[in-house]
Amino acid sequence: MVRRHFISVLLILVSLAATLAVPVSLHPDTTDSDYFVTETTNTHFPGTVNSKTYYAQTVTTDPATVPAPPVRSSQFTGPTSHGPYSGTPTTTGALSTAALAKTIPALPPNPTATTYIRDGKLHAPEPIPYEPAGGLGTNGTEPVYTPHSDFDYESLALALYQEWIELDLFHNGLATFSVADFEAAGLTAEDRFLIEFMADQEVGHATLISNMLGAAAPRQCTYNYPFQTVREYNDFCMKLTRWGESGVYGFLNHLDSREAGQLLLQSISTEARQQMIFRQFDGLFPMPVWFETGIPQSWAWTLLAPFISECPINQTRLAWQNFPALNLLNQPNPARIDGSNVTAEDHIDSEGTGTLNSTIPASDACFNKTVVGENCSPGISRNRSMPLSYAGRQVYLSWESPGKPIGPNNSYTTFTSAGTPKYVMWVTQLNATYSSLKVTGKNMGMTIQPNVSTYAGDPAINGTMYIALTDTDLAVTPFNLSMINPHVAAGPALYQAG
Repeated sequence: MVRRHFISVLLILVSLAATLAVPVSLHPDTTDSDYFVTETTNTHFPGTVNSKTYYAQTVTTDPATVPAPPVRSSQFTGPTSHGPYSGTPTTTGALSTAALAKTIPALPPNPTATTYIRDGKLHAPEPIPYEPAGGLGTNGTEPVYTPHSDFDYESLALALYQEWIELDLFHNGLATFSVADFEAAGLTAEDRFLIEFMADQEVGHATLISNMLGAAAPRQCTYNYPFQTVREYNDFCMKLTRWGESGVYGFLNHLDSREAGQLLLQSISTEARQQMIFRQFDGLFPMPVWFETGIPQSWAWTLLAPFISECPINQTRLAWQNFPALNLLNQPNPARIDGSNVTAEDHIDSEGTGTLNSTIPASDACFNKTVVGENCSPGISRNRSMPLSYAGRQVYLSWESPGKPIGPNNSYTTFTSAGTPKYVMWVTQLNATYSSLKVTGKNMGMTIQPNVSTYAGDPAINGTMYIALTDTDLAVTPFNLSMINPHVAAGPALYQAG
């Protein structure tokens, strides 16, 4: 059985006018010089430092050359620590306080949400010429780029955990593999420099979010990666940047701080480009979907936490849930000519990511093939004669029971409030689709890949998307997807559909 939930989407195109002639600085006059941006006429991202609030300040300079502001970074000059955590946690569980209810009730639409007349005409006086009435943050109030609620702080802190691992990951690949390794995988010196530049971008992203969070902002940790080859590294980077991107899309428009949301949007747009580049390095079609997927914070944290080994003492903790891991036993493998014809040995981790195993027989490998439709060497764009997945494909699953120590210092614990899993939820583009789960053994099952489209001409299940096990087929949409969290029994897992 397949149940499909579609979304009627109204696309509103907003034209934004930006004035970039002058830089921005912070005031008043104190900062944490170890980590946070100091006062300068070239600081672009206000925030808080040591509980003091910093506002946007316009400064005109002549000539237009000013000192570059410092960054928060853990740039290293020697080897860094990587590997699993082997110690004993000193605290366990997510950050929490009193919970007012177990679930959030489903309510009807806000009465004012349906009253605007969509006839293309103006219905209220304009505040100023060429400025239609309405909008948020448009009344001249000076922006304050700080969290405005616990929801804001925890969401931004999660995003910072993601930026830190990306900074380490991009550097780690360059440090781990030799020039010969990269060249054997079809990546040149220019490609390697692109990876280095992406690491530099993460320095900026980590600095930006740290400044908004203030002195308690999470610090960089140590990590445990599954890859052994450059091809596996590219695939892991492609998947990690996918959930990093989706995790921000899922909460961005729920932030109380519109100001923080604006800056985060401008950083996550860069990460979307990173994800596409790693698809190109992986020999995949660069953008096979019409819309990108957003996921709840707890979904992103579930996928991220297993790869964080250890964090500094007194590290700021997160409030998000870690669900039991979901594993695809026949995860499609982009390293194969026939990527859907796989076994459980075709991926090298079982924490929901499903990083490809590049050690396969040469006759089955698509790298350096000369036939169009078979070749999956790095390139601007690649087409496949045999798709990685297709409607009607049997998908085999296994999942863990709750209660497993996970994440930094093994100090978080997987948990679910759901009942027995009955459905596989496919979250992709604008759709949440359910297929029946057939249980085949203890914590094992099978489902059929649905045949569903976002719109005519756009198969919904494509690219790198998400599946989860649920105990009900609750109707949800991109804006309220987190309503399913109390019903998630395991997952999410990434599904390499295309």
